[in-house]
Amino acid sequence: MQQAEALRQSLIACRRDLHRHPELGYQEHRTAGIVAEALRELGMEVRTGVAQTGVVGLLEGEGPGPTLMLRFDMDALPIQEETGAPYASSVSGVMHACGHDGHTAIGLAVARLLHARRGSWNGRAKFVFQPAEEGLGGAARMVQDGVLEAPEVDYALGLHLWNARPVGWMGITGGPVMAGADKMKVRVRGSGAHAAAPHQAHDPVVAAAHIVTALQTVISRDLNPLHAAVLSVTTIRCGKAFNVIPSEAEMEGTLRTFHPHVREMIIERVREIAAGVAQGLGCEAGVEVELLTPAVVNDIELARRVQQVAGWLWPQATIESDARTMMADDVAVLMNEVPGCYVLLGANDPQRGLDAPHHNPRFDFDEESLVRGAALLAAAAQDLLG
Repeated sequence: MQQAEALRQSLIACRRDLHRHPELGYQEHRTAGIVAEALRELGMEVRTGVAQTGVVGLLEGEGPGPTLMLRFDMDALPIQEETGAPYASSVSGVMHACGHDGHTAIGLAVARLLHARRGSWNGRAKFVFQPAEEGLGGAARMVQDGVLEAPEVDYALGLHLWNARPVGWMGITGGPVMAGADKMKVRVRGSGAHAAAPHQAHDPVVAAAHIVTALQTVISRDLNPLHAAVLSVTTIRCGKAFNVIPSEAEMEGTLRTFHPHVREMIIERVREIAAGVAQGLGCEAGVEVELLTPAVVNDIELARRVQQVAGWLWPQATIESDARTMMADDVAVLMNEVPGCYVLLGANDPQRGLDAPHHNPRFDFDEESLVRGAALLAAAAQDLLG
């Protein structure tokens, strides 16, 4: 912890610089340049252009051993910042509203810490700075570009700053920790007519409204109450004129699940309900489902070891071993291939107004979490590679 503390000012400076200059997915050119230069200064073998704007650095330990991947995401969101912070985004309509600027700064600090201690651990630390986490498939692109190969990865570690909990809290869960995410689209087709002659139409707007209502029963009645899932319809698009019944309506939403069998059941019921309700109202409905990312599932033994390391560092800390969220992260794509542990790290401070939720224009976090994140991942990495 003392070595991480010594990096406090550089950690904060790096994070604030990245925050001022946010870049959207696959556009992280400046960020990637900063990362690549910092890793090269440590003498690492650095590969750029992975998944377009990703960066991978390889740090060798004292002797032979396993390869540990440490993954950090870099992309920002298309949100206009409203924090009023002195380091607020200088890019109109783009901000770091999920903490990825902090993740990148932590990753560079962990690289410095492990480089300084490289005589006390074996194997390799593979630093993966990923683009396009925010629903754009960056992790899958990195896998396609061979990020898990040459050398082959044995374990994975990562973290997410978590504004739902205060600094000092850690969620280190064995098993599912973040939900898998699907994008769902329902198209309802009917026949249009003049709004003053509804009997001449098969109204897809009415059918869509009934489908939205009926879908609420999937979670409340079809799902085993001991399981967890979220099904949210978030958009409805139909019609362009106040006096015309349109011929088509389209809805989109998201499905969040932890287990494949729950996902399959819900998708089947959505198809059945949409088709049945639409048919009963003289329309047709089709459902399209796009898997964005599977669930993040931590390896139980790795989670136990990271919990142990966290306990050594902060004996009085709050370590929750059953922390879960229905939010998603495509680190799951990487951890589907190798055993891993993804930590949720408390980052809020309500007393200072640093508690806005993720993806909010006022999102900001307590920078004390940067020091804690760097200390935890460096110590956990050294434990796994010791």
